[in-house]
Amino acid sequence: MRVPADGTLSVSVTVNGVRRSAETTPRTLLSDFIRDSLGLKGTNVGCEHGYCGACTVILDGQTVRSCLILAPQAEGSQITTVEHLATGSELSPLQEAFRQAHGLQCGFCTPGFLMSATELLGNTQGPLTRDEIRSAIVGNICRCTGYVHIVDAIRRASEMRQP
Repeated sequence: MRVPADGTLSVSVTVNGVRRSAETTPRTLLSDFIRDSLGLKGTNVGCEHGYCGACTVILDGQTVRSCLILAPQAEGSQITTVEHLATGSELSPLQEAFRQAHGLQCGFCTPGFLMSATELLGNTQGPLTRDEIRSAIVGNICRCTGYVHIVDAIRRASEMRQP
């Protein structure tokens, strides 16, 4: 990849079903590209080392820590962010389950949990066990809760799915 003299390059991705392009630098993190260049502020940046999971997005069908990927590496990819879960003001079933089960407190980690749970629910059928859920969210850190309500919310969402 050749970088123009001004140090910027164009990165094109499909985010939440819409093709988007923006100028960025070769060293811009995908999390910063999503937030700053594309204006989607739902993806949070916490540790910037991949430990906390707050920046989790779905990239080409798999959850990734967007703070560990450079924006140019995502060129041509399909990205799903937390903004894609709701339809207007109508919450998705997963978001509604988080609301009903009190699966959030301060909310900073919630987008990452929602994206990890979205992948889990998309790859499984039927109600999930607490152990399956805990295993799927092991890479997401919440400093406000004991995870009980988060696990309850994901379990509730798994039970609400149609067979």
